[in-house]
Amino acid sequence: MSLRNKILNSKKLVTLVWVLGLIIIWEIGASAIAQTKRTPENVLPHLYQILESVFSTKKVNSTQTALELVLSNAGITLLRAGIGFLIGIAIGFLLALFMNLFQAVEKTVFPYLMIIQMIPILGMAPIVLAITKDINKSRIVIAAILTFYPVATNTLAGFKAVEKEKHELMYSIAATKYQIYSKLLIPSCMPYFFTGLKISAPMAITASILVDTLQGGGGLGTMLSQSLKHAMSIYVFWQIVFFSAIIGILSFYLMTVIEKVLSPYKRKGPKVKMEVIADEKAA
Repeated sequence: MSLRNKILNSKKLVTLVWVLGLIIIWEIGASAIAQTKRTPENVLPHLYQILESVFSTKKVNSTQTALELVLSNAGITLLRAGIGFLIGIAIGFLLALFMNLFQAVEKTVFPYLMIIQMIPILGMAPIVLAITKDINKSRIVIAAILTFYPVATNTLAGFKAVEKEKHELMYSIAATKYQIYSKLLIPSCMPYFFTGLKISAPMAITASILVDTLQGGGGLGTMLSQSLKHAMSIYVFWQIVFFSAIIGILSFYLMTVIEKVLSPYKRKGPKVKMEVIADEKAA
C-alpha cells in the first residue's frame, strides 16, 4: 500500500477530519447565534470563549474560579461513579457466573435484567432514592445498576461462546468444575467482559451526572443545574459539558488499556502470540 493510501486510510486522519468538521459547524452556529441573540453565550458561545473561561482567574463564587469549581465537583462525581462502577462489575460478573452455572437462575433473572435496563435513569432515580433514603447512596446505586447489566450480559455471552470441543476436552481429562472455569471459561470470556466494561464505564459517569441534577449537594450535575439557572457563570455549564465528554471518552480508552495490560491476546509481539498459542495447545 502506498504512503498516500496509508495516510488516507489512517484512523487518526479520519478522527482529525471529524474534529475539524465539528469545530467548523460549531463556529458557524455560534456566529449565527451571536447575530441574533443578546446573550449568545447562553445558547452557543464560541469555542475560544469557553477556552478563555478555563484559564480565567475571575471568581465565580466567593473562593473558586470556574475551572476550580468544575474540578472540585468532578472529584465528587467521579468518586461516586467509580464506586458504583466497581460494585456493578462485581455484581455483573457474579450474576453471569451464576446464570451460566444454573440455568434456572438465567431463566428467572435475565428477563428482569432487560426490564431494569429499559427504565430511564431519571425514572429509576426517584425509586432508588425512596428505597435508600440517601441521595449519595442512590447516586452510587444508579451507577452500579447501569454498569452491571452490560457486564453481566457480555460475560454470559463469553461463557456461552466457548466451543463445545473445548468443554469435551476438559471433561475427557476429568477436570473439575473449578478447573473448567478457572482454566477455560473465565479466560475465554475476558474479551466479552471487557466489552461490557467499555460500554458501562461512560454510562456510569453519565448516570452519576444526571442523578446529581435531581437534588442539591456537590457534584457536576448539581453545578450544571445551578449554572443553567444563572446562579453562577454559564461558562461553568459549558466547561462541565466538555469535561464530561472528555472523561467519558477517556474512561472507554482506560478500559482498553487495562484490557491490553491484563490480557495476553491484546498484547502485540510474536513472543506473546507464541505464548498464547502454546497455552491454547496445552489446554
